[in-house]
Amino acid sequence: MKRRVLVVRGGWEGHQPKACTELFRDHLEGHGFELIVREDLDAYTDQELLGSVALIVQCWTGGILSPAQEEGLVSAVARGTGFAGWHGGVVATFDAAYRYQFMVGGHFVGHPGDFVDYRVEITSDDPIVEGITDYDVHTEQYFCHVDPTLRVHAVTRFFGKHGAPETAGAVIPVVWTRRFGAGRVFICTLGHTPTDLKVPQTRLIVERGLLWAGSAATDC
Repeated sequence: MKRRVLVVRGGWEGHQPKACTELFRDHLEGHGFELIVREDLDAYTDQELLGSVALIVQCWTGGILSPAQEEGLVSAVARGTGFAGWHGGVVATFDAAYRYQFMVGGHFVGHPGDFVDYRVEITSDDPIVEGITDYDVHTEQYFCHVDPTLRVHAVTRFFGKHGAPETAGAVIPVVWTRRFGAGRVFICTLGHTPTDLKVPQTRLIVERGLLWAGSAATDC
């Protein structure tokens, strides 16, 4: 029997939610998942649907979660459904939903200089980043406020440039995982557009992260 993935996409179209999520369709289906795509947040109030999926992949920038939608999503993950996503689709959204923010473990603050060159530094030996060395990207460098209990797998350093001197010395997570109740959460702050997600190292990290979040193993 195939495991099911709920893809919830929409919000600000600048992050190309349809094109970005479709990049990973073949990968997920190739690993035995059946994809269910919803382009509305009421998917999070459908208890029968939520109870039938092993993983939720979200790509929804901006917007508002109603109390019922937030309750449905957060409770599903706490019960054991995986949650995964990238960039603004998970950390630049639902600003007022504090339970959602607590579940994800980080929230977007800004990206000084907009599109800039920076280095992604690998900081763990987790299977999600195994065999990947530090690499350079040209995209938005996300400055996030994050939960200090996260398991961080990659970071980026800020040097106070691009009109934001207050960021000098900050080391900000780029890739992290966490447990939330019985559920697994995977977050990558890269992924502004399909071009960013096609960078080989980034794509591999996201592919592995999706499988990790959707697995039933017990160790984080």
